[in-house]
Amino acid sequence: MATCTRNVWKVLSGCQKQLLSAGGPSYLAVSQAAPRTLPIRTYAAVRALKKDKKEEAKKEEKKEKRVIDDKDRPKPFGKTAWVPVDDVYVKRFYARVIHSAADSIDMLKRFQKLDFTPADQPVYIDLKLDMKLEKKKKVDPFVSTVHLPHPFKTEMNKVLVFTEDSGQATFAKENGAAFVGGAELIQPILDDEISADFYVAVPDMLTKIVPLKNKLRKKFPKSKRGTVTNNISQALQLFKTGHEYQVESDCFVRTQIATLDMPSEQIFANLQAILTDVCSRRPASLGPFVERAIMSSQTSEAIWFRTESVLPEAAQTDEK
Repeated sequence: MATCTRNVWKVLSGCQKQLLSAGGPSYLAVSQAAPRTLPIRTYAAVRALKKDKKEEAKKEEKKEKRVIDDKDRPKPFGKTAWVPVDDVYVKRFYARVIHSAADSIDMLKRFQKLDFTPADQPVYIDLKLDMKLEKKKKVDPFVSTVHLPHPFKTEMNKVLVFTEDSGQATFAKENGAAFVGGAELIQPILDDEISADFYVAVPDMLTKIVPLKNKLRKKFPKSKRGTVTNNISQALQLFKTGHEYQVESDCFVRTQIATLDMPSEQIFANLQAILTDVCSRRPASLGPFVERAIMSSQTSEAIWFRTESVLPEAAQTDEK
């Protein structure tokens, strides 16, 4: 009995020492003042460096668009010559071929014979203009009417003249005006009973024909187009047989110049007349006005051509 009692006291004393040790659990009755070994950090974190403002400003700058010049395109690896050997080749591997205006016209005529397409199909040009001027100014988009040396239209343009003067009215009728009158023509025009290709008005009639602005839109008489004038004879002479073109999408001119069944010399003369009128809209001292010129027919592919061979020699010397 005495031996058992001693063993029990030994066990209890050992448990008491274990419970009172510093590493005991927190939920037991252990003194909070007992010494503890806590981890101590002996190093400092690296401070993040601020980005330089100059570097941020450089990144924010917009990158300029890279203009690729197709004329000086480098020769790809493995090719033996600049000029393609065959007439069928991958275009992106070679420099773009830019023809003269006369050669372009001959090519269109040859395409028409090979494709068995209509001979009287229209011939178009597509010009891209450099509208920049000095001091960040630009050439305003314009509308112009030019006399072609060889008109391709079979019918004359219909011209309507707004005037209330009896003398001007009789003169306009004698010189080929399709319709002549004053405010009484407003309602028939709104009802689509009367229509014309060009509308000419004397300055006194502008305030009276204001209701036609939404109806006529671009055809409404304006002094910039030369459709508001007192010189009715000159206006009729210009608009009856004239060819009108305009700048679209800020810098493009797309217009018909002839039909493919016309002789090559006549097509070239019409092209020269339009290009000369276009280039007169900007000072020649600022450089070439036409950046890119394309010629095509209704069923053919687009052919790039040089405008230097079309413009008169005087205009070329001024641009240089």
